[in-house]
Amino acid sequence: MQTTDQPAAGEGWVRGARALDRQKLDEALLRSIAAGDKSAMQVLFQRHNVRVYRFALRFVEDVALAEDIASEVFIDVWRGAGSFKARSKVTTWLLAIARNKASSALRRRSAARLHDQMPADVIDPGGDPEAVMQGRDRGEVIRRCLNQLSPIHREILDLVYYHEKSIDEVAQIIAVPKNTVKSRMMRARSRMAELLAAARIEVL
Repeated sequence: MQTTDQPAAGEGWVRGARALDRQKLDEALLRSIAAGDKSAMQVLFQRHNVRVYRFALRFVEDVALAEDIASEVFIDVWRGAGSFKARSKVTTWLLAIARNKASSALRRRSAARLHDQMPADVIDPGGDPEAVMQGRDRGEVIRRCLNQLSPIHREILDLVYYHEKSIDEVAQIIAVPKNTVKSRMMRARSRMAELLAAARIEVL
């Protein structure tokens, strides 16, 4: 099928799917992608590429690498949309693909290079709180505190709070038992609370 006006085709997809919830729309898009519909691929990409990129970026902490991973995820989707069996949400499936690719990429990087790319300007909890807060808003301080967590704990908080994934969905994405997810979640929240308290950020 010829598609000479992809943006218009994409708009048609959205208008035609108003009665569907997000998950059903994503599943419908995947079925069309499996049949070779490029406009459906464009819509799925527009809906989720930022989510996939940001997840990969928090995992690998490298902008160029995160962009490559996000691109590879959607290439895999185009090639293998027919393999999706709707056992999970489409977003869960996408993030699981992204995580696998990110893990492989990190294994290929040397420990020295990974260390060099870690943020160097994290907050020093022992410093002057007023100096730490000066010129920084609450959101920036929280982001910097997140950067001080271990990759495992940062990933858990990112999936639960930013991507709004349930414990079951997180377990699917990172391929560990639910009890492990719960344990990591408790430790991550405890450590984050310590960092926020040190930075004089109040949490409810």
